Amino acid sequence: MTTFVLLHGSGDSGWAWHLVQRELQDLGHDAVAPDLPTDRADATWADVATAAAHAAGGAEDVVVVGHSAGGFAAPLAAGRLDARLVVHLAGLVPQPGESAADWFDHVGWTAVTDDGPAATYYHDVDPALAAEAMARERPTSERLGTEPWPGPPWPPERTRYVVTAHDRFLAPNLQRRVAADRLGITDPDELPAGHCAPLSRPAALAALLVGLAAA
Repeated sequence: MTTFVLLHGSGDSGWAWHLVQRELQDLGHDAVAPDLPTDRADATWADVATAAAHAAGGAEDVVVVGHSAGGFAAPLAAGRLDARLVVHLAGLVPQPGESAADWFDHVGWTAVTDDGPAATYYHDVDPALAAEAMARERPTSERLGTEPWPGPPWPPERTRYVVTAHDRFLAPNLQRRVAADRLGITDPDELPAGHCAPLSRPAALAALLVGLAAA
């Protein structure tokens, strides 16, 4: 049995993963999705990594999954847990000393759409579920946006990248370039989903994660 440590992105909470957790458990695995302290004004990336690692509860066979800005937390948590795999889902893959705010300029990010969060993030999510997600939004610490990323790079051979092929926030071509340039992954996995794939395609995402863990 693998324990999947599911890390949410900016503005989210562990709730964003609740459907994927259920699917992973139905497939015979364990899954935890902590509320990271990304809303705390004094939180550091070390604090975020500590919260993520604590949630694993001593599990030995660990895969860490970071969604979007959770990509900054995933390698740090994986290092503390001696995880055997890190999966970036539409992830912001950091470099040492880079801040989350600088990441967007460094990779040449441009907005795909500016029609508001419903159209940008939740266009393929059930409207009632999207409304609940937006109601649950949490603030994100300014400190985490500007603090240099403190970790060493996670080994590329223990990393996979999942491109969300219908993403309107991080363009799929940008995701593929990030995977290639920062991880050396020229064959990323792809999911036909928007940015919030844990809510729009939970069963398909869970199956993909289990397949990556098995491989």
